[in-house]
Amino acid sequence: MAGTHAHAGGWGALKGTARHVGAQKGKLRIALSMLKLNQADGFDCPGCAWPDPADPGDRSAFEFCENGAKAVAWEATKKRCDPAFFAKHTVAELDTWSDHQLEAVGRLTRPMRYDAATDRYEELSWDDAYRRVGGRLAGLSDPDRGVFYTSGRTSNEAAFLYQLLGRRLGTNNFPDCSNMCHESSGVAMAASIGVGKGTVTLEDFGLADMILVIGQNPGTNHPRMLTELEKASRRGCSIVSINPMRERAMQGFVHPQHAVAMTLNRPTPIASEFVQPVIGGDLALFTGLCKAVLELPEGTIDRGFIAAHTIGFDAFEAAVKAEPWEALAFRSGVGVERMQELGRLYAGRERVIACWAMGLTQQRDAVATIQMVLNLLLVRGNLGRPGAGACPVRGHSNVQGDRTMGITERPPAALLGNLQRRFGFQPPAEHGLDVVDSIHAMERGEVDVFIGLGGNFVSATPDTARTSAAMRRVGLTVHVSTKLNRSHLVHGTDALILPCLGRTEADVTAAGPQAVSVEDSMSMVHLTRGRNPPADPDLPGEPTLVSRIAAAAFGPGDPADWSRFGEDYAAVRDAIADVIPGFERFNQRLAENPGGFWLGNSAARLEFENPERKARFIVGETRAPSVPEGCLRLMTLRSHDQYNTTVYGLNDRYRGVSGKRDVLFVNAEDAAGLGLAEGERVDVRRAAGPADGEAGEAEMPTVRGFELLFHDLPRGCCAGYFPELNALVSLDSVAVGSNTPVSKLVPVRLFPS
Repeated sequence: MAGTHAHAGGWGALKGTARHVGAQKGKLRIALSMLKLNQADGFDCPGCAWPDPADPGDRSAFEFCENGAKAVAWEATKKRCDPAFFAKHTVAELDTWSDHQLEAVGRLTRPMRYDAATDRYEELSWDDAYRRVGGRLAGLSDPDRGVFYTSGRTSNEAAFLYQLLGRRLGTNNFPDCSNMCHESSGVAMAASIGVGKGTVTLEDFGLADMILVIGQNPGTNHPRMLTELEKASRRGCSIVSINPMRERAMQGFVHPQHAVAMTLNRPTPIASEFVQPVIGGDLALFTGLCKAVLELPEGTIDRGFIAAHTIGFDAFEAAVKAEPWEALAFRSGVGVERMQELGRLYAGRERVIACWAMGLTQQRDAVATIQMVLNLLLVRGNLGRPGAGACPVRGHSNVQGDRTMGITERPPAALLGNLQRRFGFQPPAEHGLDVVDSIHAMERGEVDVFIGLGGNFVSATPDTARTSAAMRRVGLTVHVSTKLNRSHLVHGTDALILPCLGRTEADVTAAGPQAVSVEDSMSMVHLTRGRNPPADPDLPGEPTLVSRIAAAAFGPGDPADWSRFGEDYAAVRDAIADVIPGFERFNQRLAENPGGFWLGNSAARLEFENPERKARFIVGETRAPSVPEGCLRLMTLRSHDQYNTTVYGLNDRYRGVSGKRDVLFVNAEDAAGLGLAEGERVDVRRAAGPADGEAGEAEMPTVRGFELLFHDLPRGCCAGYFPELNALVSLDSVAVGSNTPVSKLVPVRLFPS
């Protein structure tokens, strides 16, 4: 079995931070930048959306984690990917480079256009770039032949302007990274409790007496969350890790900023309980936990809360009690006695927070599973009280804010009405395309222009070969980016790369220094101001870039004052205040609250935004996810040297991996049963399913030469990194109700390489 560190954080985190900063040009600038990271007068971390303490006085001088430091070092580097670099390398050559090698070149500096004759990107002027994009948008035969993708890094101001641009054009084609991560959370929560956001604040973590950490690896994906879990553990809070993989960070943590713990190298135990369901077994597990609570003596469930604030309890109770224990154990991979034990443990706690991430949201039954988690909270009244509630832990730094600003293919009527009132045009009401539907539309030749505002669409999406082929059918692809990535090399007939300012850089327009805002996982909104000199003097901020494309598309006299919006971001916030509920007096509230302000949450107030004005108990079918005989259940995940598709390095310290990414984690007994040994190289092939039609096994997508590493996983399960394994994720296998690609339970077969 691959060696692993005994705990998370500690000296390993400090060494990892130093190594990544040391690998970049501009070490002093990067080090000074860290002092402004997540500070009220500084800039928000370009990484995850974990919240900062609301009171700036409660923030440490070093309010960042190892992976936040990596993100800053990656962005603030003095390495440059300039026109001279593109002159030396063809696109065909660059496409043979790894994702890590591409981004390691450095910051993009100038707008570039693909030249098919030379197979190179060549520089063009900013004015020419804006005219080309704006002209193509204005010339679309149908607005719905344009697709506007958004990354979760995008600010509130840029996202608002982007959705305004698309809807002014006449489309709701707004696929975004939420479609691939927490879309299932929003769908499930909106149906159950009337709002698609978490109901807790950071302060609630200091009051909870149980925290469920479900399908989540905080040590890699949200390291600052470990600070709150460490505090909770030390005061006796029960922390339950529910994850097929037993992750190192949930076993112990040494805070790198705690001198005594560092000196003694003494970790704080984090999780007091570990539960390892099979991949795809969470719905059965949480049904079992609900059943265990319902079967406890009278008085265990909160009937007063249920009667006052919920509907559907009787049907829920009957359905759950009717589930046979043996079937739930088989489907979940967790024994009956263990589920009953956990049910008793839960019932003995008064304030429970349920956290979850993509381990839940990317399953076929993700929506039903999250609703069963909410049922578990509701049955004991763990909603609307301090120290209790639902906490979907979002990924990229403003992925939640993008959705709040209207980046959605299914806009609410209130948003469209407010846009019409404020800007004087009729926005389209028809639902647009999400990520999966956009790829299908590209395959059919129905997309003429694709614009990606941040992100790395080709690497982030499923079924890599199909997605790449679809992207090549688009007439014009435009990517707004800070670094070179795979999506620039898998391009349309015409292709532009438009570089922009990063989060760490000063954004100064003709109107003076500008700031943008973001919304974190817990609905706190605050400003972020970069301080570093731009990678190139002419780099625009994203709001400016979007505004100039729009001005080129619509010309003078448009109802939206694009020229002003591109220069004065406060004017954008005034428009947001007039259109987006909850942002009234936006600029004034930001000025009054240097640490940001809370948008609030109706469900946290037990005010449910649905016709019944009550939370709903909802029960989905607890089917048994199955795989063909001889197959393993694959799930994709991140390494510790990675954030989403950005690969900072080739190590995964907590899982004992060094210098490589082509690995597959397996159960040792499964490997033995297949006649395979640790360290052996295998080809991993997706098994044919119902959606694959007449295709035979030999025609299924395959990745080759992956090294087997033994890990603590349930029998029948395996795991490996994305984006490398996205080639195996089917475009036609999606979560019921949310259309999210299923990356957690891909049936695969292993063959010796």
